[in-house]
Amino acid sequence: MNSITSPDARPADKLIEHATYDPNHLLDTLIEKLHLKNDAALAHLLEVEPPVLSYIRHRRFPIGPMLLIRMHEVSDLSIRELRDLMGDHREKFCRSNK
Repeated sequence: MNSITSPDARPADKLIEHATYDPNHLLDTLIEKLHLKNDAALAHLLEVEPPVLSYIRHRRFPIGPMLLIRMHEVSDLSIRELRDLMGDHREKFCRSNK
């Protein structure tokens, strides 16, 4: 059983299953706002390997806090705006101790 379907799934994994979660909308908005050509250009700007964005688009990886902060730094969008763009409307979120 994988971590997304297990009862001990982390909060980020549960977000991936949430109906409103859409990382593609966030990534596409950043590409448009920053006048970039594609995911590879965005990955370069965010200082991550291009496969990371592919995994995020296919919902294999959640957008972690460090990447969210980097998105904020390069886009000047607030963390709240970035979370709204990806469909994360939780008021609070916490990190698991596991």
